[in-house]
Amino acid sequence: MRKIIPNSKLEPMKFQDYSFFKVLFLLAAFWNLVGAGFGYFNTEYTFMHLFGRALKDPLFYNIYKGAWGTTLMFFVGYLLVAYNPVKHSGVALIGGIGKLAFAIAELQLYLDGLANPVILIIVVGDFIFCALFVFYFLKLYTDKKIILSSPF
Repeated sequence: MRKIIPNSKLEPMKFQDYSFFKVLFLLAAFWNLVGAGFGYFNTEYTFMHLFGRALKDPLFYNIYKGAWGTTLMFFVGYLLVAYNPVKHSGVALIGGIGKLAFAIAELQLYLDGLANPVILIIVVGDFIFCALFVFYFLKLYTDKKIILSSPF
């Protein structure tokens, strides 16, 4: 049963929209899991292929692996959002900001000549997800499900 939001002629997010966003965040979770699978669990290999040099310094190794550990945590966050895209919009916002910042940083590494062209797979994929996340937030906004109005 659908309810009309008070003081609005708009209805809440429709079931098909909800399903689309569930799939979107499941795909985002899978995308991050694949990245973390390479970066966190096969750190040296991933670094070599992205940057064309060995990862020998233990400090850089741990920092780089930690960055991929963050990617693994975003996997968990996107799964949470996929479970309920309306309720967990705050997690989606944090994930979207992180994804945008990561894509920009990776693009900058490429533009500075520090990364191989294969890094553009990550950059393009993350920018595509960012664009879809913007659509998600616009849909929430038009349905009057604004994050800041939530009591939680």
